[in-house]
Amino acid sequence: MNEPAAEQIRLMLVDDHAVVRAGLRSYADAVPGLSVVGEAVDGADALGRLAELAQGGRLPDVILMDLVLPGIDGIQVGSLITARYPTVKILIMTSFSETGNVRRAIDAGLSGYLLKDAGSDEIVAAVRAATRGELYLDSAITRCLTGPAEPGGTGLDGLTPREREVLIHIATGLSNIQIANKLQISERTARTHVSNLFAKLGVASRTQAALLAVREGLTSEST
Repeated sequence: MNEPAAEQIRLMLVDDHAVVRAGLRSYADAVPGLSVVGEAVDGADALGRLAELAQGGRLPDVILMDLVLPGIDGIQVGSLITARYPTVKILIMTSFSETGNVRRAIDAGLSGYLLKDAGSDEIVAAVRAATRGELYLDSAITRCLTGPAEPGGTGLDGLTPREREVLIHIATGLSNIQIANKLQISERTARTHVSNLFAKLGVASRTQAALLAVREGLTSEST
């Protein structure tokens, strides 16, 4: 992967516990290429701080967001932020690994889900993946959501090259119309590819397809 050597990745930290924010800041300060541009204690505080940063042209590239916040939770806040500031990527961090919340985060178009016991290297990897437009999930969460592969494989071998491309784009959170624009095909054709690959993979939703792609390492492929 080509990482921009000269550009700083700007981070914002959203957590109602000062000690957690301090720990995350210390992680970031120790990594060349990362800088913390703002902190917030809850959703309202985050939205206010983002408005200030936007005025100064200093929006963060990635927000590390606690799931459990006073008021509305991190996934709801993340959805509001991505709607208002589409370039900002959201990584949810939590002590809880309930699959329902992970699926909510993916369906909301957020960029990843990390457990708070993640090491500094994993946090940095998640941040960098988010800036590349990739979905990042804690490996333990991915195993829990996808389960063991079925005998005979996952069905990936049965995908056409174009269906494989479409699956990779699904895993990075693109909608059908965005996939169509990316691949210069009609939205109807994109929908057909999505339906076909769902049938071949035996999945019923974009979330399941994305999780399978992450588990199989497809999001590391260049698109």
